[in-house]
Amino acid sequence: MRARLRLYETQSRRSLGNIKGYRDGKAEPYRTVRRRSRSFFVYCVALWVGILSCSCNTGIRRSGIPAGAQAALDAAIEDIDAGRYDKLYDEASDEWKRQSVDQSKATLQTLRDKLGRARTRDLQTAREEQTSTGPVPGHSVTVIYQTSFDRGEGTETFTLIEHGGRWALAKYYVSSSGLR
Repeated sequence: MRARLRLYETQSRRSLGNIKGYRDGKAEPYRTVRRRSRSFFVYCVALWVGILSCSCNTGIRRSGIPAGAQAALDAAIEDIDAGRYDKLYDEASDEWKRQSVDQSKATLQTLRDKLGRARTRDLQTAREEQTSTGPVPGHSVTVIYQTSFDRGEGTETFTLIEHGGRWALAKYYVSSSGLR
């Protein structure tokens, strides 16, 4: 003979009513549970994306070159390649103009004399930044090319900065063993 434990109706409701997820002694329907778990998942993903986008960086960085910066970069490269150093100086940013026009021309001419003309440029990286500190504070783009010159190989680094919606060359570096 089997013994059965019998609960009074009031006891069973009271005991099941204390458990989360149960209402009046009955479990919640599957769809409700699934909907809640889906909502929780969406909430967690949104929170994760929000945290990543608001991370503690001092500035914002992203790859690529804005259209205005690309136009200014192309003009600067044309001027350097054509030897139009006065025009390059006139269109450059205030950061570039911290040196005199004569110093700028002499530096660029020395580069041309030692390395020759640029034959090919291979884009290595392009990085857009928005910073309040650093070598070039503000909205800037740094573009690095691996360049083949008449008399050697080198790395060209162009830094452009935006002031009042206008992009201009701020810095230009060439690193090459041919400059020693």
